[in-house]
Amino acid sequence: MNFTFTDEQLSFGAAVREVLRDHCHPSDRGSGWKQLAELGFFAALVGEEAGGLGLSLIDVIPALEETGRAAMTGPVVETLAAAPHLPLAGRASLLVDGVALDADLAEVVVDVAGHSVASPVLEPEPGVDPGRVPFSVSAVGPGEAFAGADLLLRRVTVGVSAQLIGVARALLARSVDHAKTRTQFGRPIGAFQAVKHQLADVAIAVEFAAPLVHRAALSVDRTASLPPSRVDRDVSAAKAAAGEAAALAARTALQVHGAIGYTHELDLRFWLARTWSLTAAYGTTALHRARVTEAVFGA
Repeated sequence: MNFTFTDEQLSFGAAVREVLRDHCHPSDRGSGWKQLAELGFFAALVGEEAGGLGLSLIDVIPALEETGRAAMTGPVVETLAAAPHLPLAGRASLLVDGVALDADLAEVVVDVAGHSVASPVLEPEPGVDPGRVPFSVSAVGPGEAFAGADLLLRRVTVGVSAQLIGVARALLARSVDHAKTRTQFGRPIGAFQAVKHQLADVAIAVEFAAPLVHRAALSVDRTASLPPSRVDRDVSAAKAAAGEAAALAARTALQVHGAIGYTHELDLRFWLARTWSLTAAYGTTALHRARVTEAVFGA
C-alpha cells in the first residue's frame, strides 16, 4: 500500500490546523466547532449527493491528527463518523457499554447496538480529562434505527487513533522546545544524552505508529472487499500502537518538564489528560494488543 498522502488530503489537514490554531483552546469545551463546521469537516464523510464532501476515512486522517494536536474538546470523531448514518443529527456521542463521552454536548446519542437514543438521561461519571467527559446514559424513549454499527465503531476507533498520533506529536514538540530552553549545570537539558534518547524514542514510536493508523483507515474504507477479521486486526493494531506512542510521549513530557508539568501553570496538562482519556476510549491498549495477538497467532 502507498501511505503517501495526496496534496488535497494534506491541504484539508492544513486548513483544519489553521482554523484550530485561531479558534480552539483545550480549556474551552466546544471551541472551534463552529469554524470546523463551516469548513465542512463534520460532513466530510457524507456523500456529495447529501450535501457532504464525499471523502473517505483516509482522506481525513491528517485533519483528525490536527484535532488531536490541538487537543480539541468534545465528540469530534463521533460526530464525524456518525454523520453518514444520521446526516441531520448534528453533534453525536457514541454509547458503548452504557457510557458515552461528551453526551452533554451532543444532539444525539448513538448506541453501537444500532440505534440512536431518544430523550437520554445523563449522569456524569468520574474522569481524568475535563475536555472529554464520560456520562452514563439511559433512554426514555425509542430512537431511530440505522445500519452499519460495526463500520461506525471501526471509524471512530481509527479516528481516535489518529487523534492520539496528533496528541503525541504535540507532546513531543513541547518537550523538545522545553529541552532547548531549560538549563541545568549551565547547559540546556536537551544537550544531555539521557534526554536526547528519551525524545528520540518518542519520535520513533510515533513514526512507527502513524502508518498503522493509515493502514487501518484504508482497511476500513475497503470494508466491503476485505474479511471483517482483517479489518478488525488492522483497527486494533492502529489503536494499540497509537496508544503506546502517546503514552510514551506523555511520560517523557512529564520527565522532561519535571514537577511543573503537573501544574496549572502550563497547558501541558490538557494534552496529558487527552492522552489518558483517548487511550482508554473504545478499547484500551491492552485489549487491542490482545486482539491483534489473537488475530495473528490464534486463541
